[in-house]
Amino acid sequence: MATDRKIAAKRPKPPASHMDLPKLIEQYGSEDKCHAYLEDLRWPQGVECPRCGSRAISRIHKRLQFHCDGPMEGPLPKGAKKRLSCGYQFSVRVDTIFDRSHLPLWKWFLAVYLIGESKKGISSKQLERTLGVSYKTAWFLSHRIRAAMEDDSPTMLRGTVEVDETWLGGKSSEPWANKIMVLGAVQRGGDVRLKVERRPDRKTLHKFVKDTIHDDASAIHTDALAAYGNLSDHNTRHEVVNHRKEEWVRAHVHTNTVEGVWSLLKRSLVGSYHQLSAKHLPAYLDEVAFKFNNRDNPYLFRDTMLRLIGEEPLRYKRLIAS
Repeated sequence: MATDRKIAAKRPKPPASHMDLPKLIEQYGSEDKCHAYLEDLRWPQGVECPRCGSRAISRIHKRLQFHCDGPMEGPLPKGAKKRLSCGYQFSVRVDTIFDRSHLPLWKWFLAVYLIGESKKGISSKQLERTLGVSYKTAWFLSHRIRAAMEDDSPTMLRGTVEVDETWLGGKSSEPWANKIMVLGAVQRGGDVRLKVERRPDRKTLHKFVKDTIHDDASAIHTDALAAYGNLSDHNTRHEVVNHRKEEWVRAHVHTNTVEGVWSLLKRSLVGSYHQLSAKHLPAYLDEVAFKFNNRDNPYLFRDTMLRLIGEEPLRYKRLIAS
C-alpha cells in the first residue's frame, strides 16, 4: 500500500488548478474515465499485479479488469512441464478503500469532492439526497473517506504553536460531565493536531504538548488554565492570555488561530452533522484537521484520491463494532 502511494507521489505535479464541479464532471463523468485516472495514480510506471508484482498484464476491457500473465512464484507443481502463469484477475479497486464496493466510481469521486470542498462538512443525509443512494451507503461512504484522511505519521509542530482545549456535548455544571474534551495544537501558518482526551489535567496536557510540538519550537501560546503550568524551556517561551480577565490578544500573543479551528468544528456539528457519537468523533476530527492542513493545497482532490488508493478497505462490521 505504502509503495503505491510513494511511487505515485513521485509523479510530476500538473499545473495548479482548483477542482470545481463542472471540471469534475467533464474530466471524470464516466466509469471509464474514473478507472483510467485511478490506474494512472496507482501505477504511474505501468500496471502491476498486486499479488506477484509482475507487469506482464493483459486487459479485460469489457469488465475493466486485468489478468496477470507473469510466472507463478515458487517451485513447479508436481508433473508440470512448464511454469504456470500467476493468473490473478484484478481491477484498480483491489486492495484499496474502493475494494468490494458496488458503488460506481463516479459517485465515489463526487463524494470525495463534496466532502473535501465543504468547509463545514456535509452530512450523510445530504450525500444520500445528492448521490441518490441509501442513507446506510452514504454514511458508510463518508466514513471510508474520513478513514483515508487520518494522518498516520504527523510531523511535529514548530515555530509559534497555539494550544487550547474545547468541550463538546450537553450542558452541565461540571465542565467534564456528559461532555467530551478535544485538545488542539496549531502551528501558525501551518498544521493543526486534534485529539480526544478525558480531562485537562497536567499529565494529559503535557503529554499532548510533548507528542505534537517539536522541542525547538520558538513559542507556545495557551490560555491561563493552571494545569498547563510552565511549558517554557531553554529555547521555547510559554506565553499566556487570560480569557477570564477579558484578555484575548497581547501584542503577538493569542490563541485566535486554534479558536478558529474550534469555530469550524462546532459549526460542522451544529450546522451539518447535528449530532454524532463519541465513538466516531476522532474520525470527524481527522476530517477537520485534513481539510485545515490542506486549505491552500491546489491538488487537494488528487491528494485525497491518492490516500484512498493507499488505504486498506474499511469493513462495515468493523466500523459499527462496539
